[in-house]
Parts: sequence; C-alpha cells; structure tokens
Amino acid sequence: MSVIAIDVGGTSMKGAIIAGGDVLETERRPTLRERGPDVVVDSILDFAADLKARAALKGGAPLAAGLALPGIVDDATGTAVRSANIGWENVPVRDLATARLGLPVAVAHDVRTGGVGEAAHGAGRDTSDFLFVPIGTGIAAALMINGAPYPGATSWSGEIGHIVVRPDGEPCACGARGCLETYASAASISRRYSALRVPVRASIGIWGTESPPPSGPHVPAEEVIARAESGDVLASRVWTEALDTLADALATATMMLDPSRIVIGGGLAEAGPRLFAPLAVRLAQRLPLRPPPPLVPAQLGTEAAVHGAAVLALHAAET
Repeated sequence: MSVIAIDVGGTSMKGAIIAGGDVLETERRPTLRERGPDVVVDSILDFAADLKARAALKGGAPLAAGLALPGIVDDATGTAVRSANIGWENVPVRDLATARLGLPVAVAHDVRTGGVGEAAHGAGRDTSDFLFVPIGTGIAAALMINGAPYPGATSWSGEIGHIVVRPDGEPCACGARGCLETYASAASISRRYSALRVPVRASIGIWGTESPPPSGPHVPAEEVIARAESGDVLASRVWTEALDTLADALATATMMLDPSRIVIGGGLAEAGPRLFAPLAVRLAQRLPLRPPPPLVPAQLGTEAAVHGAAVLALHAAET
C-alpha cells in the first residue's frame, strides 16, 4: 500500500506517491504564494487530492498523507502557525486535509521532516541521534533523537539560522542583527557578494586578470565559492565569513547538544569538499575541550522532506 507525500516550499511543492520506500511517481507544482495564503492552502489540498486519485489507479487507495510545511509548525496539532514567506497564520492544515482527503494526515515542519527522512533512509539511519542542518535560501536545524525530531516546547526548535553570531552585525529579516542566516545561507552569500562588488567594478585592477567583473545583478552562491577558490578577493571575503559564522553556530550547537554527527544538506551541501573540508577545520578550532562531531553530507538531497513526509504518513496510518 502507498502513501502520498508533499513538501511545500516557498516557490514550489514536491509531491510523491511512495510505497515501501520506493517512489512510484513524483510531480512538482508552483506554490502560488504570490496569490495569497488562501490560494496556497487550496493548492496544497488540490495537489494532495490529485495524488490520492493517481495512487488509487496504481493499486488501491493510499493509507495516509504526509505534508511538510515551511515556517513555524505545530506538529502535534497539524497547524501552520506562521510563515513570513507564505503569509499564513494559524491555519489548521491537518484538519483541512483530513476533511478533503478522508485519510489520516500528518503535518510537520519541513526541516524536521527532512530529518525524519535522513533518519529513516539517509545519512542518519545508522545512529540514534544527529543534528540535521539544511543550508539553502535559509538555515534551520532538526535535532533527531531515536529517529524522531525534537520540536521544543513551542515548536520553535531548530532555528539555528537566527543564532546571533556577529553582535551588532548585519540586520536580519527577523528583526535582530548578526544572525547566522544573514552570512551563511546560500541566498545571503549571493546577496553579500553582489552588494560588495558593485562599488568597485570600475576600480582598476581590483578583479585581476583571472577574475573579471561578472555581469548581472546576482551571482549564485556556488559561483561565489568557485570565484573564491580562483582568487577573487571579494568572493573570498564573503565565503570566509560564511564558513566562520557557520562554524561558530555549529560549535555552539555541539557544546549544547552533543550530537553524534552533523548532517548537512540543502543546496550549499552540493559544494562538497569545498564546504566540508574548511568547515571541519574551523569547527575543530572552536572546540578545544572535545573532539568535533563528524560533518557528513545528507544522502537524500532535496528529497529528504518528501521521504520524511512519507514516513510520518505511515505513522499516522498506524495510530
């Protein structure tokens, strides 16, 4: 028997029909956030209903559905508490989906759901606890204990991106200053490099012969990293600060949580050794009292939350 799983992102949703851990069908649809939170909710429900109908054609009605949502999510009640990206507040998504689908539905935070996926089928399946840290447009974390995420007392667990790593530093969208996310997320790496290079484009010799000024307003994070390795002074500055602040935050998390390993996912993890090697050195330097936990890449990539949602759907079907 199958389950349906949907990972809702800020711009798109990934959906899948999964049976026994095998993906039978996948689809991606726009989130439609530009049309408002009500339209987003309707889009999620429509997507889930369509997947249910297609699952039935593949061998019977699905057992349950799992939905991974961004923002602050109350996993226990299945409520989308708040998302600045989507604009919703206190939406009873689980109740709405259960009424629409006529199935048991699990609703959970997208990063915690990704941690469930990595615990069941990825880089955390052979350990009882680990810290899952996807680094993409933003940065968050999930503390996994015996295969399950710890949501915290008020569902705010894991907001590592808003640890202040540079007091009185750059302003963050959250209202604080110097948050990790403003320095080390993929979006911030691109933004900071683009902002720094504009005033010096006309400076003679600033780029050198091997690193000409790029055209266009934005340079993706992966290109910034490549430029840093090739000797671009501004790219090196941005990438070094991203690594330093990320190491600061992970050292703090290590001393407080003592995870057996730190699983790093998200788009920035695709940098591979260019991320993991210098980050491991910096993390060790910040932990003189103890050995650092190993840093390992996530194995499920951008599909972690979809697989995690399927695991949570199976749990919902069994309860």
